Amino acid sequence: MSTRLPKILAVVLFVTTTLVWAGEEEFRLRDGAGRAQVEANCVMCHSLDYILMNSPIMDRKGWEASVNKMIKVMGAPIAESDAQVIIGYLVSVYGKQ
Repeated sequence: MSTRLPKILAVVLFVTTTLVWAGEEEFRLRDGAGRAQVEANCVMCHSLDYILMNSPIMDRKGWEASVNKMIKVMGAPIAESDAQVIIGYLVSVYGKQ
């Protein structure tokens, strides 16, 4: 294996990552009751893009399961009262229509 190949791969990876990062727009949540709780709790572990990616397929049951998984399986420190507000927001603003 050529000693230049790892250097070339590193440069290609750097350039590709930089171009992808530069081309991304920051996702902003739509207004609605509960937006603040979503922004405060969900970004602790992942980007808010997951909400947009899942919105076409998630109904109330799906959002409830997703939020409960984040708390019970992934260990997200979300208070039960906030969880209910988050679910309500996700269903009303990003729920499957």
